Amino acid sequence: MLDVLRNRTYRHLFAAQVIALTGTGLMTVALGLLAFQLAGGQAGVVLGTALAIKMIAYVGVAPIVGAFAARLPRRAFLVAMDIVRASVALALPFVDQVWQIYVLIFVLQSASAGFTPTFQATIPDILPEERDYTRALSLSRLAYDLESLLSPMLAAALLTIMNFHWLFAGTVSGFLLSAALVLSVHLPKVASAGPHGGIYDKITRGVRIYLATPRLRGLLALNLSVAAAGAMVIVNTVVLVRGMLSKSDTDVALALACFGGGSMIAAIALPKVLDRLDDRRVMLPAAGALAVLLFSFAALIRQDGATLWIGLLVTWTLLGVGYSVVMTPTGRLLRRSAHASDRPALYAAQFALSHACWLLTYPLAGWLGGSAGMTATLIVLGLLTALGAIAATLLWPSADPEILAHEHRDMPPGHPHLQARGPQHAHAFVIDDLHPHWPQPAR
Repeated sequence: MLDVLRNRTYRHLFAAQVIALTGTGLMTVALGLLAFQLAGGQAGVVLGTALAIKMIAYVGVAPIVGAFAARLPRRAFLVAMDIVRASVALALPFVDQVWQIYVLIFVLQSASAGFTPTFQATIPDILPEERDYTRALSLSRLAYDLESLLSPMLAAALLTIMNFHWLFAGTVSGFLLSAALVLSVHLPKVASAGPHGGIYDKITRGVRIYLATPRLRGLLALNLSVAAAGAMVIVNTVVLVRGMLSKSDTDVALALACFGGGSMIAAIALPKVLDRLDDRRVMLPAAGALAVLLFSFAALIRQDGATLWIGLLVTWTLLGVGYSVVMTPTGRLLRRSAHASDRPALYAAQFALSHACWLLTYPLAGWLGGSAGMTATLIVLGLLTALGAIAATLLWPSADPEILAHEHRDMPPGHPHLQARGPQHAHAFVIDDLHPHWPQPAR
């Protein structure tokens, strides 16, 4: 897996990702403490609102940025987004009103909604071989899991020697170092963009491509599955561990670490699995397993404390495995479903649509947990997870080869595809009303 780090450009970008994630993790801890300082007992409301604002920014801003990212200098754009994020983090320690937190979080997360999909769309151009790209996806998944495990521990260590406001300085440093690492490499130029249209056409282009692609419609359903299962873990772990089991904060951290650990195990094992099996045969069973795990844990909820605690740790570990198995290959599907010029728009569409699923499941998991109880919550989220897995099975054709015979329609005679190979040939992309994107049956 580490072989891809021999590529200097990817190595620098991966380091930029890890450093920026660490800074973001420090900010998450500091933001919670800042909310408590300003709002006291209402800190949970402040953080919940900030999380909702984050998701709204992701869903609303990502498609807009994705529409124009391919037309901007890629390196300069990524650096600019890092500088915006660093500037916001620098301002956060000086906040003295709750509304100021909301405004700054919206600006910061809007910059992240521009940075992250553009960054993700850059990696396939740097690592064109699918074997290398698969390993890069696994490394990225590991980076996210390690951040969730290590950043809180790093923050706890730093808080023993400094005020929490200084954690924001770590966030600022992380974003500035990320910008410096991006500046240190030469990024491939974005291929010439497709046909120009109005603002609406540009903004919706990525989503239209996404929804017109059978395998990506299946991916959208899988996004719902992982969001439902993941929301159960993220929202209700503290309720289960502290409320039902009366255990400590350390035990909450242990349960979340089991989920992260399971995800890391899967990320390490996946490259060799994906060398032998196609994505569909790996991702669909994993989504189904997530539903089975939620239903199984619902059956355990009335067991005694020791049995329930062991069952929770095992279930959370397996949920982490399933979550990673579904999510890690996502970039492979996006990569083979778009021309290079449309990747920023398509990755932005995935970013927005996947977070729309989380915007649905986060409040659902919290509301059900508080009003209907944990058994009902597990069953409802399990049904939602199963529904996503079934829908993905129906929407994603089992016969989904990367290369299909097709012919181009509505293309000018001088188009390079026609000059290169003639009006009918076989490759991974289709030139249609949305330009080169998804496989369709041969005409």
